[in-house]
Amino acid sequence: MAILKWVFWLTIWAVIAAFFHYTLPQVDIVRITDTYEKRIDFGNNSIFWSKADVGNNATLGNRDVFFIQTRRAKGDVMVYRNEDTGWGWPPYFKFDTTNLQAEASDLKSSSGSPQYVALKHYGWRNEFFSIFPNATSMWVVDGPNASTGIPFGNIIILTLFAATAYAIWVRWRRFKRSRIDPTVERIEDDFAERQNRFSSWMKSRRKK
Repeated sequence: MAILKWVFWLTIWAVIAAFFHYTLPQVDIVRITDTYEKRIDFGNNSIFWSKADVGNNATLGNRDVFFIQTRRAKGDVMVYRNEDTGWGWPPYFKFDTTNLQAEASDLKSSSGSPQYVALKHYGWRNEFFSIFPNATSMWVVDGPNASTGIPFGNIIILTLFAATAYAIWVRWRRFKRSRIDPTVERIEDDFAERQNRFSSWMKSRRKK
């Protein structure tokens, strides 16, 4: 039972950590190499794509999606999608996909004359499942070693979550100690008493 309990809670916390890692914004220092638009047929990975642009009520199984090709400061390639989040989840309230694509196109540069930008995004990149992080904003920086800043928003959100989780845990412990534990003890005592009675009855039957 102890092993099952640990597996259960490790699974719960792993899911929570994955949720925050996917949802909270991250900033990469990149050089934009190209931008393009591609028709995407959504399949089993559709949960990792946003909906159509706000104002576009298309419900087809495919649509055009903007992409931003980049090379990170360390040299590896990263491709971002560029989609509105609108009023949905996660709550970035992004409505400027087209403007952001135009800005990204204007900031393209070559390796011979690089121009680096800080690109804020959320999500994951997975080549096997064709999952792309979603770009939310960008700004020009001095170079590949520029600071990405202190993620105050992430710190505040994680602190509030930790405080809420701790408050729930404290109240649960109090409730368990005052209500559940006494009930379990009464049930165990009653069961033990019934066992004793049954044992006594069996002994009396054997004597006869």
